[in-house]
Amino acid sequence: MTIRRLILPALVALLALPAQAEEAHQPTPPFYFGADLSYVNEMEDCGAVYRKDGQARDPYALFAELGTNLVRVRLWHDAEWTKYSDLDDVRQTIRRARAASMEVLLDFHYSDDWADGDKQIVPAAWRSIRDDTPALSKAVYDYTFQTLRTLDAEGLMPDQVQVGNETNPELMGEADWKTTRPGIDWPRNAALLNAGIKAVRDAGAQSAIQPLVMLHIAQPENVEPWFAAAWSHGVRDFDLIGLSYYRKWSTRDLDGLEQTINRLRHRYPAEVVVVETAYPFTTDAADASPNLLGADSLLPDYPATYEGQRRYMVDLTQRVKFAGGVGVVYWEPAWVSTPCSTRWGQGSNWENATYFDWRRGNEATPAASFAKATYREAAPLTLTLRRPAGATGPLWLWGDFLGANDIAIRLAPDAQDPTLYRYTTTVQPDATLRFQVYDRRPFDRGVLGDGQLIEATVTGQGFSASYVVQH
Repeated sequence: MTIRRLILPALVALLALPAQAEEAHQPTPPFYFGADLSYVNEMEDCGAVYRKDGQARDPYALFAELGTNLVRVRLWHDAEWTKYSDLDDVRQTIRRARAASMEVLLDFHYSDDWADGDKQIVPAAWRSIRDDTPALSKAVYDYTFQTLRTLDAEGLMPDQVQVGNETNPELMGEADWKTTRPGIDWPRNAALLNAGIKAVRDAGAQSAIQPLVMLHIAQPENVEPWFAAAWSHGVRDFDLIGLSYYRKWSTRDLDGLEQTINRLRHRYPAEVVVVETAYPFTTDAADASPNLLGADSLLPDYPATYEGQRRYMVDLTQRVKFAGGVGVVYWEPAWVSTPCSTRWGQGSNWENATYFDWRRGNEATPAASFAKATYREAAPLTLTLRRPAGATGPLWLWGDFLGANDIAIRLAPDAQDPTLYRYTTTVQPDATLRFQVYDRRPFDRGVLGDGQLIEATVTGQGFSASYVVQH
């Protein structure tokens, strides 16, 4: 461990985190190696066969064998155009996933069709109350609560629940709202989100399983402003921040994704999951339905090959781990080409970005076992501070490992010893860090050492240090 003193830059713009963030760093949760299998039941009905080593396999058992420990499944409200992604289909998915010992993330779209980062369309059954926020909030609550209680009665309560899917636009609106409205009506939006969240909490209170609540935004550049607005409007009771990352539609590269995750998990009392991502193993096609991820989706270091797809998933997952994220979910690894037609034509728009190569009878690609790759874990960081007896007042920690100049953690004293403060987090191993602790605003001089920034090099085992606070 090497420690050096640096000249302190101006830190007058630092913002304290919400008080809840003081308790954000609990024991490390499991890492979720996930797969969205919302299409599997339909694909099997259409004749799809999934293979490993040339042998036909049950897809759920196969994914579990490959290291998947979380299955994501979508739910539409009343999609009359398809018999899938309804409650019966969800039941089947949860039942099969649980039989294979995998956890389940249930994704409420709150729409009769695809809800995504471009559109959020109110279900037809609720259109008459679309602009009646109390009535629509009650409908959201009742529907969410009853759905979860029905599943729980059958032993199918999900482990996690998404309250909305890629909710970048305002929930339960119309297709033209992005151009005809000035922006999100946050009092309405917050009321709807909180109604869904409360329904999950209330349903979980009556169950042996209390689902974690996830809120989900598409593309990392959109996540931070959305959550800042949501938090300021009282949307705070969530456990997981889900984000979609498709380089084709994102302005941020893998560095930007990693930095975003690191900032998010230090800003909010929630864990972060890349809940959607994908990469093609070829730019060829098995059918006439156009592939959504083509040559325009490729990154320079990741060709559209077996190895390129596998390396993308391993490298992305490693970055998520180093940033302190807790999961990566692939979308949709089993939407293979079949003689059936989906919404956009016969076959699949995704067969070249699945985990199964139609040219080899839907043999699993190497990326399918990305969970079994060897990953380095983030290193623990622990700072222990001791104040003189009788010293009072707040302490703030600033560090470049928090991800941004405007993030400062307000430290809480030990419950049994008010002179003792301890902060723990994780950082990338072998990194060089800068940090300082402050007892007043503006943050122009610290209370550790000579008051300037402290620089420390983290070993592979982490970094731990104790300091006496100077006043």
